[in-house]
Amino acid sequence: MARHRLGKSKGSNGNHGRDGSAGAREAEPILKQRPREIQKSGEMIHMPIGLDEKARAASAENLNQILADTITLRDLYKKHHWQVAGHTFYQLHLLFDKHAEEQSELVDQIAERIMLLGGISIAMAHDVAEATRIPRPPTGREEVPVQITRLLAAHELILKAAREAAEEASENGDEGTNDLLISDVVRTNELQVWFVAEHVVDTPMVKSKPQPAEEAAEAD
Repeated sequence: MARHRLGKSKGSNGNHGRDGSAGAREAEPILKQRPREIQKSGEMIHMPIGLDEKARAASAENLNQILADTITLRDLYKKHHWQVAGHTFYQLHLLFDKHAEEQSELVDQIAERIMLLGGISIAMAHDVAEATRIPRPPTGREEVPVQITRLLAAHELILKAAREAAEEASENGDEGTNDLLISDVVRTNELQVWFVAEHVVDTPMVKSKPQPAEEAAEAD
């Protein structure tokens, strides 16, 4: 029986292949490639979607700011999901995680829209940290009312920016960006605000507050 010997010839990437055939070398991963940007941050490439570069660039810039803030809000929800405490732990633990997942969906939609416009979407954590306008929370654990206050402030910041960007996009004829911002970003954030804000309404959980004497008399 003929024995098959493993060859020691080097492949195209400098590694030893199993044999000297061209097929084996072509199947090897090409390692240690030098990084090279094919499109720098802030640069626009032409995309044949019927919008001029000025309109696409304006939308991409506005969306990148909203993207940075949305990524931060998503991470803020995850932080609070892990660190929430108190008698509403179970409800908020689940709610915060649900909202984080919904924000993650928005992150993907916004980033893809930026790329579709011919721009470059912000992506890495250090770039997001530099760009976001949402204040950085402490590393440690905070009380639930403080957590919710942070979330509501972040939502409001994003909602104001989204409405302004949507209006500008519409004026520039970029109805795709307008639709994304209004139908997805604004509506998702508004609904989340409602669900979260109700947790800081000071209302009794078991026994209602007694009415003042005057109000009780009027009720009778």
